[in-house]
Amino acid sequence: MAPPGAHQIHLFRPLDSLTPYGVPYDVQLTTYEHDVETDGGENNECDTANHNETWQRPDRRFRRYRERAGIGQMTKHMIEAHNLVKRYGDVVALDGLDLSVPEGTVLGLLGPNGAGKTTAVNILTTLVEPDSGAATVAGADVGSFPGRVREMIGLSGQYAAVDEYLTGYENLEMIGRLYHLGAQRSKTRARDLLDQFSLDFAANRPVKTYSGGMRRRLDLAGALVAEPPVLILDEPTTGLDPRSRTELWDVIKELVGRGSTLLLTTQYMEEAEQLADDIVVIDHGREIGHGTAAELKTMVGGERIEVLVSSRADFDTAHWVMARLAVGELFVEGHKIVAPISGGAETLMDALRALDAEGVKLADVGLRKPTLDDVFLSLTGHMTENEAEETSQEEQVRELGEVA
Repeated sequence: MAPPGAHQIHLFRPLDSLTPYGVPYDVQLTTYEHDVETDGGENNECDTANHNETWQRPDRRFRRYRERAGIGQMTKHMIEAHNLVKRYGDVVALDGLDLSVPEGTVLGLLGPNGAGKTTAVNILTTLVEPDSGAATVAGADVGSFPGRVREMIGLSGQYAAVDEYLTGYENLEMIGRLYHLGAQRSKTRARDLLDQFSLDFAANRPVKTYSGGMRRRLDLAGALVAEPPVLILDEPTTGLDPRSRTELWDVIKELVGRGSTLLLTTQYMEEAEQLADDIVVIDHGREIGHGTAAELKTMVGGERIEVLVSSRADFDTAHWVMARLAVGELFVEGHKIVAPISGGAETLMDALRALDAEGVKLADVGLRKPTLDDVFLSLTGHMTENEAEETSQEEQVRELGEVA
């Protein structure tokens, strides 16, 4: 009800003009305006004469809209998932997964192949429905209001989803048109993003002439055409060379610095450490570790001695020697042995003397502090895919040397 002497003014905007939380402006606020008079008395609530007072209160329609849309009061977490379960026949892809991403932060979702990362992404982007559990993006329920969720997200998948026969500019303009941004705004956004992602020099070249790194940058630019508040990147740097990966990291950091909320899945521990404010490690569809990079490293504690045995014939002896010096379980991958130790460099010298006394020949040895790879190894029982691949390549080179 309006206050005495007030006349009601509704603020109408186009129906597609939305607040950051998905509520049309025309149902958000009712404004009342009235003249405030004063007689200068002590009991007068407002002793300021000859001015108009404008005040606002939430409209009932606003509250009803938010209730229907499943939108909470000014949500602080842009992505939330509770007890997500998804099965494919006898395979349990997700088994009670919980996620929470505060606004303006980056959550790194880590796990081996088949852990459920992509299934979680597919649910949050409305591509797949969970068997049970609930999830919201920017306050909108993914099951009840998938269209609203799609308006609030930008998605970049594992493979660049760009048309290689169009130019970079044409790809971005087309995406703008699909988002109904209009001709002029689509063109402006395309030019701005090409400049932001350092692709302006190749704007009019067909994408089939782009390098892998350029395609990934263009794909990420496409996810930003509609300026979504939430970004979901599924292994965005897979297959890129180190330079292209670093360049893309810089772009992602800039986006987060501007206030974007980001869910990132990755196989690169260094990537998670560089970009993520919070990290969730999952395996077999459930969370097995959660914290910042520093907190997760503290879980495994201590330093590591890493030895790479030259010959398989010496492996059992090397394993026996390292087991005597380790303060925890040894981890083995191919010819590599990783031993958690205490004592630092002194223990390393003891290990070298003992291995030499047993006649063990080493291809490499090192002392290092724990990394996120160690956390991954400790929690899942095996290395990340990229580290295992590097180890396999080292073994192949060594075996070729032995044959020669």
